[in-house]
Amino acid sequence: MRPARMTGVVAGALIAVALGAPAASAEETVPAAPVDYVALGDSYASGTGIGDYHSGSGSCLRSPGAYPELWAAANDVSSFTFAACSGAVTDDVVTGQLGGLTADTDLVSISIGGNDAGFVEVITRCTLLGTAGCQNAAAEANEYIQTELPARLDATYAAIRSAAPNSSVVVLGYPRLFHPTGACVLTEGARAALNATADLLSEVTAGRAAAAGFVYADVRSHFDGRGVCASTPWINSLAWPITESFHPNAAGHAQAYLPAFTAAAPSSPAVLAAG
Repeated sequence: MRPARMTGVVAGALIAVALGAPAASAEETVPAAPVDYVALGDSYASGTGIGDYHSGSGSCLRSPGAYPELWAAANDVSSFTFAACSGAVTDDVVTGQLGGLTADTDLVSISIGGNDAGFVEVITRCTLLGTAGCQNAAAEANEYIQTELPARLDATYAAIRSAAPNSSVVVLGYPRLFHPTGACVLTEGARAALNATADLLSEVTAGRAAAAGFVYADVRSHFDGRGVCASTPWINSLAWPITESFHPNAAGHAQAYLPAFTAAAPSSPAVLAAG
């Protein structure tokens, strides 16, 4: 009976042993190719609040200090498309931000949903109307987050997957905006209501990201002790221009959003080559 023909993997291993070299494994990691990266989303992705913006970004207020740019600068990136725009809602992502996505896109990040839920308007009402008015405004936002936002997120995530079918997608959430105790622009009751809404937004977003097969990066713990009215806040309080109010500052992007994204993104993308 003829001996069975050796496979390429087995033969290669035996030859390596005979020559005194270590045998190669059936799978070995080869150097990663540079990453094609596209950053989508709203003001929390564009860097609104940092105060330093690309001159050509206009009202989108894209900053070189925003977490997408910081990540792109620190990693091997062959192309980087920064499409995030201040004020964006889910429909804006679908209709205006997906042009940079292709079958060759490796990595996508997105922060979206806060504007759909009217979070800016809620904060405004909380600032003007006191604890009871804030709690009512937060309750309205909570209802929207639970009943209408999930379908909007699902549609947005499906559009991203369709446009970039081979990509890894990281969905980044929102922080609790306020330090819970001490003197502040808002009462402790109002801050508690807003932080609870931020928690709900995070939970709903995480659930829809998981349903889409995406990775969710929860930033809340990264901002612990650094909210508005903390001794060293990473989120702006009332600011001028007003659009920068209640947004992460440069430290918030570098010290909170960037580590959260880095942990969630493929840390060392590589191709596994069969031996």
